[in-house]
Amino acid sequence: MILGSLLWVAQAMENTVNTDQKQVLELIQKARQAQADYEQHGSQALYHRAAKAVAWALMEPNRNQAFSEMAVRDTTLGNVKDKVTKNYRKTLGVLRDLSLATSYGVVERDVNKGITTLARAKGVIGAVVPSTNPVATPTNNIINAVFCGNAIILAPSPKGQDVCEALIAAVRNEFDKIGVSRDLVQMLPQPASKVKTQVLMENVDLLVVTGSQDNVRRAYTSGTPALGVGAGNVSVIIDETADPVAAAKKIVASKSFDNATSCSSENALIIVDAAYDEVLASLQSEGAYLLDETAATALKSALFLENGLNRDLIAKDAVTLLKRTGITLDKQQATPKVLLIQGQGIGKGYVESGEKLSPVTTVYRASDFDQAQSLAADLLNYIGAGHSVGLHSEKLERAEYIAQHLPTSRVIVNQAHCFATGGAFNNGLPFSLSMGCGSWGGNSIDENLNYKHYMNLSKVVVPIAGEEPSLESLLGDYWKEVGH
Repeated sequence: MILGSLLWVAQAMENTVNTDQKQVLELIQKARQAQADYEQHGSQALYHRAAKAVAWALMEPNRNQAFSEMAVRDTTLGNVKDKVTKNYRKTLGVLRDLSLATSYGVVERDVNKGITTLARAKGVIGAVVPSTNPVATPTNNIINAVFCGNAIILAPSPKGQDVCEALIAAVRNEFDKIGVSRDLVQMLPQPASKVKTQVLMENVDLLVVTGSQDNVRRAYTSGTPALGVGAGNVSVIIDETADPVAAAKKIVASKSFDNATSCSSENALIIVDAAYDEVLASLQSEGAYLLDETAATALKSALFLENGLNRDLIAKDAVTLLKRTGITLDKQQATPKVLLIQGQGIGKGYVESGEKLSPVTTVYRASDFDQAQSLAADLLNYIGAGHSVGLHSEKLERAEYIAQHLPTSRVIVNQAHCFATGGAFNNGLPFSLSMGCGSWGGNSIDENLNYKHYMNLSKVVVPIAGEEPSLESLLGDYWKEVGH
């Protein structure tokens, strides 16, 4: 009897797996047919029009508001007001980046080298998107995909499935207006499962993965070319030359935005001793509150669990964190925006030195800049290698020192970190919600994910006048130095 029951359960599980595989393969087949037709009839005008259609599907004010409300309701992460802003500005920025970009036909003609470069589509893209940005990230992925002639299939997080489905419906309605196939944009059928995601990973032409490092590792071992991003654990140095008021305003605005759902928000502040008191006072004036040792211990115990961050506390505002952990503050600090805790150390024994995904920031005091950058290096080497470091300083040479010596792909100078890292209208980084961390973070890219990663480049090479150098011209200086 027991054996029969076990055999029935095993058969049922096998049938479920087979059904999941069939569903995903059918989606991919539809995407391939739509993509082939889209590319065959492609033009730069069509690709721009499709990208704009996707953007407007989200940016239309009523839809943006509705999607933001749905995202917060379903995931319980972040807040509606900031998600509306994020959805709008990130999408606006991507449109700005694409407005003068070329993704069809000739990208470059280099007469001197005799090389003409043409843009080609990747094919069908699979994108795994996180619950922290269940609207902005998939919109970014879809825009970049269709702008480069691709079809795309999204794999949303379980709690982000409904809003992703609503987003895709809006995109398809816009596609109907411009005569583009609805099958260019699809998502894995509900309910989500690892089997469905794995089949997607193994059968598309390119994977784009944002979110858990487990998903990134699965993507890299799937046999499909993959673009993954690393973990964030941003540290920001404030040195003795920084403007304390300006730095504090930017840090608090960044760290409190969308309840710190961004991997680019400030997880640690490293303040040089000569500036410490003034910076701390400025931070508190802007709405940051330094917890005493008892309160900090209580917060850490609640936020950091043995198996990771407490999902009931991440991406909640500071007031909610205090209420849920039973911490009370004096009346003057009843509504803090950011909670500060003193760093006791760095590494496995010090949970406060890791990523927090909440408006909680660890404060370290450094004797000077040398110790500050050393602490930043220790934090990166513990968690977040390759992501980014912030610097508030008037000594720009220190930024170049950090870039030369620390395992970081970006050094963000005198800016609100979470706004700047993913591209901003006052810096030159591409707008993106996915930051590559290079080999330091186990990634294949070390730049902001952007449209260039969604296309192949084909080169036409013609003969040019040859000029072969002599060995003397290339090795002469070496021979003079060390001999033949």
